[in-house]
Amino acid sequence: MAAKRRIWRVAQRFIDPDRLVFIDETGASTKMTRLYGRAPHGQRVIASAPFGHWKTTTVVAALRRTGLTAPMVLDGPMTGPAFLAYVQQVLVPTLEPGDIVVLDNLSAHRIGDVRAAIRAAGAEPSVVTLTLVSHERLFRGFRLRTLSR
Repeated sequence: MAAKRRIWRVAQRFIDPDRLVFIDETGASTKMTRLYGRAPHGQRVIASAPFGHWKTTTVVAALRRTGLTAPMVLDGPMTGPAFLAYVQQVLVPTLEPGDIVVLDNLSAHRIGDVRAAIRAAGAEPSVVTLTLVSHERLFRGFRLRTLSR
């Protein structure tokens, strides 16, 4: 994996940044609800939390140099079939020939039909394991803002 990262870093010099399309997803779950709280000494914490009604919402989008494109909200976790549907129905219509679609190493991204759909649009899929690059920071900020509401 370290060799692939080195190749990616060298190749970046020769890539038109307007052709890069980063795909990432983030999610929130009601299971992330805090079960404990703080209150002034001698006072109770009064709050509510869903009991046994856990729900997951996933947001997936493409990030280009010009901004976010192809957003989709999914009621549930990201699975292989859900990601394939996203690529075919939401992402592919926004792709142009020559685009480079950068995916992380989520197992849902590694389905062969996903790469085939991207290639059919004239774009090139690229699976790269990146450590907290700028698009990851964007989605992390989105997740933090969403959870703080």
